[in-house]
Amino acid sequence: MAALLAEADVGIDGARPWDMVIHHPQTADRILARGSLGLGESYVDGWWDCARLDEFIARVLRARLDEKVGSTALLVQGLRARLFNLQNLRRSWQVGEAHYDLGNDFFESMLGPSMAYTCGYWSAADTLDDAQAAKLDLVCRKLGLQPGMRLLDIGCGWGSLMRFAAQRYGVDCLGLTISREQAEYGQARCAGLPVRFRLQDYRQFNDGGGERFDRIASLGMFEHVGAKNHRAFFAMARRSLAADGLFLLHTIGKNLRRTPTDPWIDRYIFPNGDLPALGQIADACEDDFVIEDVHNFGADYDRTLMAWHARFEAAWPRFAERYGERFRRMWRYYLLACAGTFRARTNQLWQIVLSPSGVAGGYRRPL
Repeated sequence: MAALLAEADVGIDGARPWDMVIHHPQTADRILARGSLGLGESYVDGWWDCARLDEFIARVLRARLDEKVGSTALLVQGLRARLFNLQNLRRSWQVGEAHYDLGNDFFESMLGPSMAYTCGYWSAADTLDDAQAAKLDLVCRKLGLQPGMRLLDIGCGWGSLMRFAAQRYGVDCLGLTISREQAEYGQARCAGLPVRFRLQDYRQFNDGGGERFDRIASLGMFEHVGAKNHRAFFAMARRSLAADGLFLLHTIGKNLRRTPTDPWIDRYIFPNGDLPALGQIADACEDDFVIEDVHNFGADYDRTLMAWHARFEAAWPRFAERYGERFRRMWRYYLLACAGTFRARTNQLWQIVLSPSGVAGGYRRPL
């Protein structure tokens, strides 16, 4: 394994912060046999450490070492996705229970007052809170929100966008979520505002098309939809949007559609997740929408994840007894490894603005 890591300028038991420090003699065998799954599991088990895990992952991905080890796990993951609808209605609630219902106080300590669990916009921001406010405002401006409009937020989380839009833009909001914890917390947080939460899967919403909204947004939810359900997702958005409306989709994406979901992330962090490729999004929405604008600021997710990690570590003494050391290593690996993927530019973050029939005279992205 040492020769392989050398291709990424990573050493074993070296002094540089991105070098691996091995604690278990079977670490190399486990990683070479199981690839990403073995890498993450052996880290969580304490078999190895790295002072700058984020930079280690970025170097490994830039050198494309992930393509040279553990192909069996990736093949199995890809085969499961092709044969089964892993994001069907019955399974869709699993991610809410396994991830988003971990505890509102836990997420609040990591995310801060915005409770925005999506990429911040750092172009003119120096802090996480400012970056999240800038992202939420960017979404509102791209949608051209005006007082009195109705906004549907698909996958609304704890209501960060709806709260912002209601307070700053005077918009009436409805949010869909599959997390009971998020809905209860968000509704209390938005008390007194024209904001409502509905505990419902997107496929069950507005089946007859009787409800219409001036604007629709979906931030950080499309990663859970799955390729087999993309068309159903866009069809629901279309039947729920006014003829002159706009829809903003904010999603993490991958460069190659043939790349399967990372098996470690699927097993331990986001069950049944499926990152889309840009071409898959275009294919799925072509019957229902015109793509007006595509904005990639995926590099900003690196900085966002590093800020979340810093807050997570600072808050950890409050949660150590509740979750335990294994959870700490798992969450650290999740945040830092994901930061490494965006630094290596193997993952992207797109904001895509769509309209039902094309904006008359053309859509202009606000500066």
